[in-house]
Amino acid sequence: MTTSSSSLARVRLSDLVPYDGSPSSCYLRAVEVLSDSLTRHNAVVIELGSEDEALMRCGLESVRLYFRIRAQSGANCSSSSKSSRGVYMYRAGRALEDTDSSPPCMADVFRCMGKAARAALCAIARHLRLRSDVFNHLLDDNPLPANEPSSSVLVASYRHMLSQNGKGAPGGGNITTNCEIEKGLLTLVCSDAPGLQVCDPNGRWYLADCGSAPGDLLLLIGKALSHATAGLRPAALCRAVTDHASASANPGRSSLAFRLMPQGNAILDCSPITAAGHVIPQSYVPISVSQFMDDLSAEEDILCNRSDNALVTRANVNKEPTLRSVLSDSLSGAFLEDATLVSCGHSFGGLMLRRVIDTARCTLCDTEIETGSLIPNHALRAAAAAIKHEDDRRLFHNAALRKRRKEVGDHRENGDLSADNGLHRGVQYPFTVNEKVVIKGNRRTPDKFIGKEAVITSQCLNGWYLLNIIESGEKVRLQYRSLRKIQKTQAAESQPLYNSS
Repeated sequence: MTTSSSSLARVRLSDLVPYDGSPSSCYLRAVEVLSDSLTRHNAVVIELGSEDEALMRCGLESVRLYFRIRAQSGANCSSSSKSSRGVYMYRAGRALEDTDSSPPCMADVFRCMGKAARAALCAIARHLRLRSDVFNHLLDDNPLPANEPSSSVLVASYRHMLSQNGKGAPGGGNITTNCEIEKGLLTLVCSDAPGLQVCDPNGRWYLADCGSAPGDLLLLIGKALSHATAGLRPAALCRAVTDHASASANPGRSSLAFRLMPQGNAILDCSPITAAGHVIPQSYVPISVSQFMDDLSAEEDILCNRSDNALVTRANVNKEPTLRSVLSDSLSGAFLEDATLVSCGHSFGGLMLRRVIDTARCTLCDTEIETGSLIPNHALRAAAAAIKHEDDRRLFHNAALRKRRKEVGDHRENGDLSADNGLHRGVQYPFTVNEKVVIKGNRRTPDKFIGKEAVITSQCLNGWYLLNIIESGEKVRLQYRSLRKIQKTQAAESQPLYNSS
């Protein structure tokens, strides 16, 4: 059984854009309609104004022309490898190489879709009884600082839509790609031909963009926002199909997908959801965006090998946490091999246990605890040790991890790492918590942090650390290779500055 895309609600962007003053009836109605459609269908259509609609039409035409020229030229250079596959990724603020070329209008389309995505995010927050700007700390500064690339990305793609023999997909067309779960906060999709199916909360697939005009944006929820809202807004599951109905009239399908992504050093925290009076599961604990995305990437291989039904089931029970997240410390990411039961009945370990002891209050139920009555949770410790062993075995075959371990080995051969860190460890932790370091930087370090002194506040997964910049008080997540120890002479010179009072 399939669902018709005509049942999707349509909301005008002009009614969603936040503004100063009391909310109008149009704004309140738009927020309600948008949230109701996301609850019923995991998607909603946002209608643009006439000027923005003309811009999107121009963007789609430029994408079509761009890839047709690429296909005709038959360039074999490595710089056009992505373009030859019909995919181009635009990221605002990224330094362009001399050999880079992109479809026209991408910067304007990026701004237009970014404005719509932020307005939709504010509307979702208001419907959950939160401040409309409650998620702004997860986003890039608006506009971007100089020489800083955007976390969000605009994906321009073009695909030939030729009829193929095979089993038709529910909602029309043949399935051409595997199911995907959006990872970011929100995704907006604009296309000039139908070809995207979405799975509703009942597990039924429907063609979501059937009948949509180039000025319509299909809104989907991502995993990051699902975690930040404690599962109140589940992530959408989608897949691309070939639509036979439009194949004769339109030889191809060009699309623009804007993915609103959180910053890598931000923290996904559900405390605003709790403060608004919502009851959240125990598993939705604070986690850094970098670690959250690493966990999703580690699960991709498993998800790709599962059937569509298994993926649908996983998407529809998105409120349920992964076993790895339940058995890990939310702050450091380490497995709970030191799990301890506190007086209120909850269990903690690692840095979160230290915080609970220091505050004498449970971070989940806000109950005052007795710090003298801590009991080791042996069952949870055994489960964490077993999952850690299985996780290490599985991740060992992950290509990204093998590359990372090779880089660590190269550094060790060059004398960058001391031998006392162990011969068989793939990840190094040469620094300790509360140690003062200097940020020397690497290719992924923002320029504004290079040369600054910082204090390590916690240790994360895969050789990453959370640091507090001494000069500005900013928090940043960096890898050990971008840090260096402070020499004793430097430490002695800076010591009187802290003791002068």
